[in-house]
Amino acid sequence: AIAGDPQRNIDFYVNVLGQRLVKKTVNFDDPFTYHLYYGDEVGSPGTIMTFFPWAHARRGRPGNGQVIASAYNIDSRSVDYWQQRLAEFDTHAVTRGERFGAPVIGFDDPDGMRLELIAHEGLPAPAPWTDGPVPAEHMLRAFHGVTIGVADQRATAALLTDQMGYRFIEQEGMRYRFQGASADHGQYVDLLVRPDQGYGQMGGGTVHHVAFRVPDDDAELAYQAALHRAGHGVTEVKDRQYFHSIYFREPSGTLFEIATDQPGFATDESVAELGHNLQLPSWLEARRAVIAETREMEGLTLGNWQVIEAAGPALRLEVQVQAAQDFSRQQGLALQDRLSEHLQHPVELTLLVVPMSRLELAEEP
Repeated sequence: AIAGDPQRNIDFYVNVLGQRLVKKTVNFDDPFTYHLYYGDEVGSPGTIMTFFPWAHARRGRPGNGQVIASAYNIDSRSVDYWQQRLAEFDTHAVTRGERFGAPVIGFDDPDGMRLELIAHEGLPAPAPWTDGPVPAEHMLRAFHGVTIGVADQRATAALLTDQMGYRFIEQEGMRYRFQGASADHGQYVDLLVRPDQGYGQMGGGTVHHVAFRVPDDDAELAYQAALHRAGHGVTEVKDRQYFHSIYFREPSGTLFEIATDQPGFATDESVAELGHNLQLPSWLEARRAVIAETREMEGLTLGNWQVIEAAGPALRLEVQVQAAQDFSRQQGLALQDRLSEHLQHPVELTLLVVPMSRLELAEEP
């Protein structure tokens, strides 16, 4: 998913929802952006929610062709506990209802992404985080499933049943529920039909993609071949360090990932140290210094200027000022000198000037 401020994201998912930050790494396709992974004690498959945080990302617009709600399983005895806990933390847009006979609590995370807690009498949490802030009996167990917005369910339903091993099990209004063949967590995909709803727009508070798990590389390659035969544009296998992935879009436009369970998150740090340090794949280790340096500059105050967001290696900085016209080329050169002094080596800058009075970005050479 896409988030705004990374610290605010961590505070919510760790301190409010009781999820462990199991990996702090970078987006392998954009290595100057964090990739944060949350899950249970060890990062078990079926528990992982991930985010690409951009401090000043524009809010997205949920719509068709997107995951519009992500749901966790909770114990039926935990419904009142979670409603009270969410209220204590002033969580936004909390609702309570029932779906397919099960109690559902809905709410927004700090960036407006819709989450749900669904009472489900099933498997316990795979590996409860015993050092977390939520008592063991009330912990989020793992995922229940996702809701995908569609204008018409038929083509996506055919993909789920013909290529992905799901079966249609029930309908409630315009919501169609499909269940995976596994008896494990994260069994359900709901298609919510909204013919008059437009397509969503990616941005803060929206889901970038949804991942489906397979046990190993052989199973993933079998899915890749079947999807090719069915005419779906599926990618080559991508090495994501902790799993291997393929990607394709379902007919309504939602990006699907199929990811292997292995090798898991304890490959580059111990279970006790998960999430404590910035981890990079081997092919980015040579760039560790500039990546870490860039990340550390976010929030740096230099005189009247604050570095809001940075991306390298030729540093591209976002600087907040009162008004774009107040920031001159001479000030930019002065900022460059101060950053060079701070980093103790010369730097070249591309500056994005962010007026405090509005959200638009103004380019400054």
